[in-house]
Amino acid sequence: MIEVNGLTKRYGGTTAVDGLTFTVRPGHVTGFLGPNGAGKSTTLRMILGLNEPTSGSVTINGRSFRELPRGMRHVGALLDAGDVHGGRSARSHLTALALSNRIPRSRVDEVLAEVGLTAAAGRRIGGYSLGMRQRIGIATALLGDPPVMLFDEPLNGLDPEGVMWVRGLFRRLAAEGRTVFVSSHLMSEMEATADHLIVIGRGKLIADETLTEFAARGTRLSVTVDTPDPSALTPVLSAQGATVQANGTLLTVTGLTAAQIGELAFHHRVLLHELTTRNATLEDAFMELTADSVEYLAGAGEHR
Repeated sequence: MIEVNGLTKRYGGTTAVDGLTFTVRPGHVTGFLGPNGAGKSTTLRMILGLNEPTSGSVTINGRSFRELPRGMRHVGALLDAGDVHGGRSARSHLTALALSNRIPRSRVDEVLAEVGLTAAAGRRIGGYSLGMRQRIGIATALLGDPPVMLFDEPLNGLDPEGVMWVRGLFRRLAAEGRTVFVSSHLMSEMEATADHLIVIGRGKLIADETLTEFAARGTRLSVTVDTPDPSALTPVLSAQGATVQANGTLLTVTGLTAAQIGELAFHHRVLLHELTTRNATLEDAFMELTADSVEYLAGAGEHR
């Protein structure tokens, strides 16, 4: 279990993490979400004792990470897949870590096999692809067979097979009763993998709830309309306050229900071929609830 209590980190006049309090419980895959610059990486580094909090505390199973002897037996972490010595082989890298944490050498071959790198174990890591480096990072997290695991953007560079494998791995680890905390910007993967979400923005807690509860907070329902006469229907819908995006004969409409659109089309004698309501997704909820916490706006040339 990871317990974060009033965690704050300031760099000069900038507050990167602002009074965060949350608990990551065992038996679940907990997703850690937030816009770029929200403070996710800083929070993970404080959990692992790599950054000192300005105030507040964080414990792992009741103790700070720095108090844990042979830390890899207690916590496994992947923070940066590129943070390895490129001149070492995967086997020598993992062996050195095993020896320093009094982990049996046999465990090295076990985790290499688990991440699918047995055949490449003797090659220098500097020649690995990003996806292979991610696998080495995951192997490192698994090495001590710890009860608590943290992963920062673990899917970067993985091919579809690798993504499916990681998804299954996280679910298995949680089913074994471990604490699995995964930071990611990929909403689709969180939707497919996480049970619970911790969402932050500008260093502050936005949500701490199940994935289903969070997704239900999104209010941006949209309706897909297929009509042979979009130029006639679009101004009718816009006049009623709807937002309309056109793609050929398909219109994506927000601000009106399917029933309202159908009635307006009937009243104005516009033929419809299809009306489909699309419920709010995790991504919809995330974009809506973190809109005021986005640090950089694409295309706006503006820093927030």
